[in-house]
Amino acid sequence: MATWKMDIAHSEVKFKVKHLVVSTVSGNFDKFSATVESNKPDFSDATITFEADVNSISTKSEQRDGHLKSPDFFDAANHPQITFKSKSFKPVSGDDYELTGDLTIRGTTKPIKLNVTYNGTVKGFGGSFDVAAFEVTGKINRQEYGLKWSALTESGGIVVGDDVKIEVFAEFVKA
Repeated sequence: MATWKMDIAHSEVKFKVKHLVVSTVSGNFDKFSATVESNKPDFSDATITFEADVNSISTKSEQRDGHLKSPDFFDAANHPQITFKSKSFKPVSGDDYELTGDLTIRGTTKPIKLNVTYNGTVKGFGGSFDVAAFEVTGKINRQEYGLKWSALTESGGIVVGDDVKIEVFAEFVKA
């Protein structure tokens, strides 16, 4: 079984959510880790685990980041990690895969389906190690994970949308 560790310097974990119905706010997690274990070179038998540190959330606004860490949203003091554990990683077409697993946010675990593009495997700088890269996209409803805070604007618009788009650009190095 080959083990691959996420190269944090060459990876990103991002999200996007509607703000005031008409605009989009994006953010990311600065501290995260992931491991892929696979016997097959195309990763079709891969098992994947992922963790993100809620306290590393960044949306370019200290005030908003503080609110996101509060009990209104992630409740980082009581639920400091977001975790994912795969159940399957199936080829769909060409380099496109379907990743299913359990996502845990704020103590709530729900099944999730993500779209993955496998960008390939190459030799790293100097040729002494293998590097594999993936792009992961998906969407969750934040309400299903207990991130329920919301407010209405004076015109009746919702301040924070319920749908959260997920984007992960992941580079892994074979251990």
